[in-house]
Amino acid sequence: MLFQLILSSGLCLSVCAAPDVLKRASSSYVSKGMVAFGLIPSNATDSTGTTIGGIGSAIAIKRGTWARSADGKSYSGCFIVQPDRGYNVVQTVDFEGRQHEFAFTLQPYNGTTPLSFTAAQQTLSLTYNGTKLYTERAGKATTGLDALDVRPVNGSDPIIPVPSVKTKNNLSLDAEGLVLNSDGSFFVGDEYGAYLYKFNADGSLNYVIQPPPAVIPMLNGVVNFTSATSPDTGRQTNKASPDGTKLYGMLQAALMQDSDDGDSDNYVRLFEWDVSLSPANLTGEWVVPLPQTSKGKTITQNEIHYLDGSKFLVLTRDDFGNGDTTTTSTYKSIDYFDITSATNIAGSKYDATDDGVAPGGDLHGKVIPAVYTPFLSMISSTQLSRFGLHNGGSINSTLIDGKWESLALAPALDPQNPDDYFLFTAADNDFITLDGVMAGQSYSASYGSNVDNQFMVYLVTLPGLPAGSVAQSIA
Repeated sequence: MLFQLILSSGLCLSVCAAPDVLKRASSSYVSKGMVAFGLIPSNATDSTGTTIGGIGSAIAIKRGTWARSADGKSYSGCFIVQPDRGYNVVQTVDFEGRQHEFAFTLQPYNGTTPLSFTAAQQTLSLTYNGTKLYTERAGKATTGLDALDVRPVNGSDPIIPVPSVKTKNNLSLDAEGLVLNSDGSFFVGDEYGAYLYKFNADGSLNYVIQPPPAVIPMLNGVVNFTSATSPDTGRQTNKASPDGTKLYGMLQAALMQDSDDGDSDNYVRLFEWDVSLSPANLTGEWVVPLPQTSKGKTITQNEIHYLDGSKFLVLTRDDFGNGDTTTTSTYKSIDYFDITSATNIAGSKYDATDDGVAPGGDLHGKVIPAVYTPFLSMISSTQLSRFGLHNGGSINSTLIDGKWESLALAPALDPQNPDDYFLFTAADNDFITLDGVMAGQSYSASYGSNVDNQFMVYLVTLPGLPAGSVAQSIA
């Protein structure tokens, strides 16, 4: 389980995509459809010679790079993309945390005539620029190896997940959420500890934010960071407010104490920290209900994105598609939730280790949850076919990836439609390739087929956002 993070002309622009799948929500948010598709090949490598994969775990637009062409027909910028812990189908590997930079050009396509898969890739072209590695205390590399041990409190650092205090005392990092700050520093959400880490601009660790005791994974009364076993209690994604003072993190699924079996319960927690203070101060905590299948299985969330302080986009989905043996997805959706009327439980008894806010999956009656609203389906056959993609059927390069885990937002800069934004999302391909290199060793994924790192782009109308706030967050 992880933390997703958020910090908190008369031209038509040819971005009014096919209207047959317009999906309207009660807030008047509107999806104008899919407008671009791109990919990074599964066997691409970075400057260290390592396979580039898992990059959908987190993406962000590099500050100061987003621009619209003079004729209004294209856009350009740079993505910062962050993989998770490396190829780990057989076992976890000593994969140093990192981020990659990709320059991109967006040429939105609004036509109804389907593009070929090759032509579709021209609507979002991506070029590798470089890689930044993550280091921790004393300049040591971080690692993707399983957190089988716990480093004791040291100075300002709380207990830290590591593979072994004696033989591999390096920070275990399964990076997920990513927030870029205006000074070049950045926050990373982690799946091992459900911790938040602030890194300096050079990739070195600055400080650690530990969530409330309720989130720390425990087994038989002992802290248990390992991903190999399920804890009794605990576990967490991230984003920030545009001004960079508030950092938000949300659990992927319910805490063990907020569920009956850790799988089928839908009440997850959203946290808010004031990061203008040192140390960061927890100032908000709310309960968010996630959608469920007809059989009562919760559809987990994989990314959130700040909108206006009370509303957040959220990506929820199943795993099905390319990368999974089941190829037909039944739910991949970018939705939103509103915490305006939700109960702030920060600092309450529910932050204790064993006091669930929804024991057995039943929310306490005095706690009001956020309001969750479906918004944009990612598996519309009409929209996918316009870009040469399909959901279900044969496993091949045109099958939509299964694991979409990231969101980025940029203003369309259209004077006639000031509430229009481009919504980017990318998939985590789990480093699945038949021609891979990991920790200096070649590998061929057991899946038996290549899974490219796919990107999709939508045009959406989001009225009511604070003027210039999205631009401020990437400026």
